[in-house]
Amino acid sequence: MASVTVDDIRDVINVSSADIPDAKVLKMVKRAEVTLELELGREIDYNSCSDAEKEVLTVLAAIYVICYLSGGSFSGLNFNLGGKAVQVFDAKNVPSLEVLRGELARLLDRLKKPIVGYA
Repeated sequence: MASVTVDDIRDVINVSSADIPDAKVLKMVKRAEVTLELELGREIDYNSCSDAEKEVLTVLAAIYVICYLSGGSFSGLNFNLGGKAVQVFDAKNVPSLEVLRGELARLLDRLKKPIVGYA
């Protein structure tokens, strides 16, 4: 079984522990876990999951981290604080949210299995 780590998330979006603490990344992993559970209708454990579930959790948590670091904006990775412009991290090293969203949708579709039963 696979396990999602904070380093897995950081590797996807090329950030370090100086950019976002472990506790915050772990919170995003837990959010991703709950979201995936709701989407699939079954229990998921990020500490013990299939490789496919790990991939979905990693990508979804990475999207949550990008949103957190960018101030919740999907339009960019920079924000303004008062009169100061703050750049969270180098945007050219971070995959675009659209790329990650597309990958997430593709992975999620493959994880969903059609339900065959009797009516």
